[in-house]
Amino acid sequence: MKVLVGLSGGVDSAVAAYLLKQQGHDVTCCFMRNWDSVLNNDTLGNDTLNNDICPQEEDYNDAKRVAEKLGLKLLRKDYIKEYWDYVFRNFIDEYEKGRTPNPDILCNKYIKFDCFLDYAMEEGFEMIATGHYIKADDENPRHYYKAHDLNKDQSYFLSQVRKKALDKCLFPLGDIDKDQVRKMAEELDLDIAHKKDSTGICFIGERDFRRFLSNYIPMKEGKIIDIDTLELIGTHNGVYYYTVGQRKGFGVGGNRGPYYCAGKNVKENLLYLASVNNEEYLYSDKAYINDINWISDKDVNGKDIQCKFRYRQKDNDVKIERISETEAVLTYPQKIRAVTPGQQAVFYLNGELLGGGTIDKVYKEDTDINEYLDSRVLNNNHE
Repeated sequence: MKVLVGLSGGVDSAVAAYLLKQQGHDVTCCFMRNWDSVLNNDTLGNDTLNNDICPQEEDYNDAKRVAEKLGLKLLRKDYIKEYWDYVFRNFIDEYEKGRTPNPDILCNKYIKFDCFLDYAMEEGFEMIATGHYIKADDENPRHYYKAHDLNKDQSYFLSQVRKKALDKCLFPLGDIDKDQVRKMAEELDLDIAHKKDSTGICFIGERDFRRFLSNYIPMKEGKIIDIDTLELIGTHNGVYYYTVGQRKGFGVGGNRGPYYCAGKNVKENLLYLASVNNEEYLYSDKAYINDINWISDKDVNGKDIQCKFRYRQKDNDVKIERISETEAVLTYPQKIRAVTPGQQAVFYLNGELLGGGTIDKVYKEDTDINEYLDSRVLNNNHE
């Protein structure tokens, strides 16, 4: 088949391109550029990096060398406006609401498996391909499973991609361990064989997250409240910069510390902390999920399935009750720690990716946890 491979400059997509060429496909590569510091008003630029050039341009140069080594044509496509409109704007909007979004999931949904796919089809390609670690079972209909290398499995990040888009993609690394991928790259004499995997949010890179976010959401000083004693214990520069479950970076001490973030109230600009010796505020037993994207056609309504509430989290047993096509309630009487609004709940059944949605509200004993925390604090004077 005529295949367009998303070549990122990393080892995974490089080996994916090689494997597809070995399988006899007509392979072309394409580098996607999604961020521009000037156009996106990124006034910090690369001020905390030790790079002479932008890391994105370094990646492009790596991709060029890989394509040349493999004897493949390399295209370059800019999605800067699309990334801003569909990914970054959503990222900022969610943070302004005090939620914790996952832009990598949105990038896959709107850029890599939407804009890029449309471009490939317009240019006459039959399929696209990426270096994601996920297994596709090509029976009819196609099913998707966690990768063989569970430590690298990336099915979580593909949970919001439309099934008809996934069905137009090849995933050559689904049955391969990461160590094998690096060994193949060594044997091919690719200079990116041991290149460090990218981590964190792509448009931030190896920079201070708080300083980056302050470009777009101004810092605003507010109060830090001990949720147990209801005492004012310090001040913060913006509740947006903290995540439920976070254990450091508050600048407060005292004989009850260290603390973790139990919650926040954006409207009142309040940050709620609790002692690490008392984690009851972090545990919930029910969550309302919306914006669900279904990948599998299995009927799991009212059934026990598995769910990840964050990428590196183990599978959790939950019961799912569908409210509508895009809404559901998950219950988990065993209680789960730090289920956080704005993040993704991704559904599995025995390793098969069912789909996923956005965590909208979290409950404990039928009480919205945020409302419970607010009720404890807002009737008290913390001047």
